[in-house]
Amino acid sequence: MPSGLRKVALTAHVTSSVGWLGSVASFLALAIAGLTGEDAQRVRGAYLAMEVTGWYVIVPLAFASLLTGLVQSLSTTWGLLRHYWVLAKLALTVVATFLLLLHMQVVDDVAHAAALTDLSGSDLSGMRAQLVFDAAAAVALLITTTALSIYKPRGITRHGWRVQQERRAGRVGSAAVDTAATAQA
Repeated sequence: MPSGLRKVALTAHVTSSVGWLGSVASFLALAIAGLTGEDAQRVRGAYLAMEVTGWYVIVPLAFASLLTGLVQSLSTTWGLLRHYWVLAKLALTVVATFLLLLHMQVVDDVAHAAALTDLSGSDLSGMRAQLVFDAAAAVALLITTTALSIYKPRGITRHGWRVQQERRAGRVGSAAVDTAATAQA
């Protein structure tokens, strides 16, 4: 991939990933406000905002992060299957995106209830607490994927090792051919 295009792809990946993390952190703040709030209008507003934020910000950013991450891994020397940290990041992102879609059903249910009634302290308390827990877990998971990208822990897969050996053999083979050609000249 040309350098300019690679930088555009990296910018898109970092932007969507950081945006995902930031929007989930905002979602967590709304979930806490909805769970602990005493003002019925504020609680209602928090849950309605969570539904809009979830569907129109968090879900698209999750898919954008997944897609741009795949593009990054397939178009750089890190590869998709060469390093364990890339595989771990991919697995975490796929799991997080899947769980997000399941989580959005709970968000929809609570937002629907908030739109129809004033949620008192005990109304849907289990679901409301689940929203806080799930959002906090998502923030932790997204921080983990960010840390993997920054620290890039060592560990190469078998596939990565084979690719590395093939490249070394190709360089050694081409160096031997170059040396033989130079010796004949």
